[in-house]
Amino acid sequence: MHLASPGNTRQFSAYGEQYVSVNGCDYQHSIVVLAEEVRTDWQAAFATLTEDHFSYFLPMKPDVLLLGTGAKQSFAHPRLYRSLTDAGISVECMSTPAACRTYNILVAEGRKVVAAILF
Repeated sequence: MHLASPGNTRQFSAYGEQYVSVNGCDYQHSIVVLAEEVRTDWQAAFATLTEDHFSYFLPMKPDVLLLGTGAKQSFAHPRLYRSLTDAGISVECMSTPAACRTYNILVAEGRKVVAAILF
């Protein structure tokens, strides 16, 4: 992680095997992070992902969705997020540490990015 002054922007400030921290607040369950808020209503686990889990992100209209899949990178089946790609939203599956770092870089650049972190 890097030291930054995020102002009101939500950024990952730390992560570990069993948690992520956003602006100093720790979470130990699946979360969705946008520049302006952290959402805790997205109840998902990698093994049980469905198309509905991904449709949740359509109204947010991000440029890119970063899916943090835990300590190891795992790939969701493309049919699960077809509605997002059809809407021009890029979906990137990566380990949670990589998703946290990538999110911080993209949000600092002013990109419309969403990070969905699975536990």
